[in-house]
Amino acid sequence: MPDSEDPKQVNNNDLRNSQFGGGLINADTVNAGRIGGDIYNIHLGQQTVASGNSVQSQNQRQRSLSERDSLEKAYTLQSQKVANLRTALVIETDVTRKFQYEHQLQAEERTLKELGNKLDAIEQQLQSIDDPGVKTDTTIYIERPPIEDKCYKAIVQPGALIRLKAPQRMGKTLLLEKTLDYARHQGYQTAKLDLQLADIDILANLKTFLQWLCIDVADSLELEPQLDKHWQEVFGLNKNCTRYFQKYLLSITDTPLVLAIDNFERLFEYPEIFPQFCLLLRGWYEAAKQGDKIGNIWKKLRLVVVHSTESYPSLDSNHSPFNVGLAIDLPEFNLQQVTTLAKQNELSLGEQDLSGLMELLGGHPYLVQSAIAHLKSQQVTLEELLRLAPTEQGIFSDHLRQQLWHLQHNPQLEIGYKKVVITNAPVRLETEVAFKLHSLGLVKLVSNDCVPGCDLYRQYFSTRLE
Repeated sequence: MPDSEDPKQVNNNDLRNSQFGGGLINADTVNAGRIGGDIYNIHLGQQTVASGNSVQSQNQRQRSLSERDSLEKAYTLQSQKVANLRTALVIETDVTRKFQYEHQLQAEERTLKELGNKLDAIEQQLQSIDDPGVKTDTTIYIERPPIEDKCYKAIVQPGALIRLKAPQRMGKTLLLEKTLDYARHQGYQTAKLDLQLADIDILANLKTFLQWLCIDVADSLELEPQLDKHWQEVFGLNKNCTRYFQKYLLSITDTPLVLAIDNFERLFEYPEIFPQFCLLLRGWYEAAKQGDKIGNIWKKLRLVVVHSTESYPSLDSNHSPFNVGLAIDLPEFNLQQVTTLAKQNELSLGEQDLSGLMELLGGHPYLVQSAIAHLKSQQVTLEELLRLAPTEQGIFSDHLRQQLWHLQHNPQLEIGYKKVVITNAPVRLETEVAFKLHSLGLVKLVSNDCVPGCDLYRQYFSTRLE
């Protein structure tokens, strides 16, 4: 800040009404929801790969790019707002205003997180659209035994709870879909909630969230919501949600219901919702153990929780769904599985070629599948792919830039990851930083230390984070 400026005044072109000495930042000055349309209600649609219709694919891509541009502008302005609030918090001496700043900062940081989540979802949609000339067979699924068999055996158990955990782009959602498909073949009903696509208004408070949950599951089962009939204000929120499932969703048929919750980690940022919802899920799991009529009803419910990090807020062990049921930690592909993927794509790669590919990419499913898709299209040779991979000319440039964007907009992650990629030995980082980097797939955890997720990341980021 220039010496000539009043230390209690922080001016910014994008935050013209912000002031720190005489009141809170004007919440309307930078309203992320008003930039580029209502960013919280962007309809992302299903992540599909256009097939046989390049015009439709290009139109979808243009819409997604436009949405991403609007979100990035909103994120930049919101980042500046958060930065200015942090500055204000440091220089403010008035105790009352300092307290107000702390609370406003928490709210604005949650908004920033929401914008980041929406950007992630848009990016995934963009990367699900084929690159020109590259056709990926999305029906190919590479099994990682015995994981699939464990999921299939667990889902048919009364009152089951399965926890799927892995960094982003490791195939969690694909495994979830395989498990749900297996359940449907058993005649079960299924309902899936993707919390990544939940509007911020839904996460405003526990009541709104639980009522949304009830209505969404009913809609998935093609049932009328009947929330007015089964939701009584005299009861607590968790009790009402439990009654709705017990007296309505689980009682109208003897068929088991599989409820899958994807991107569960989004709730970690919502202290009003996360612990109570975890208590609710744990209560449902425990209810299924009862030998009475109520227990028989809850035995019909099978829960699948999917998340990308272990860095969740602390919970009472008796109230947590994260220490019961079947835990599945999804690993990378091994050499045999990469070989199988290449063969199923009718791609002839020798053992030395596959070893070279894995030396660069590890067994990261998304990176390996992208490489094989490009090799199959004959757009690039293996030699060119390996040589250009860690550069802006390489086939992973969009993915790498997106990861770089995450780091550059989170100074703690950027500083921590720079240490990881420039050091030839495992690096000890703060727990929260380590788990966030692991959630992004940028690091592997070796005991309590971190190493680069793969050599591609080490090469690319060691030059970009100078």
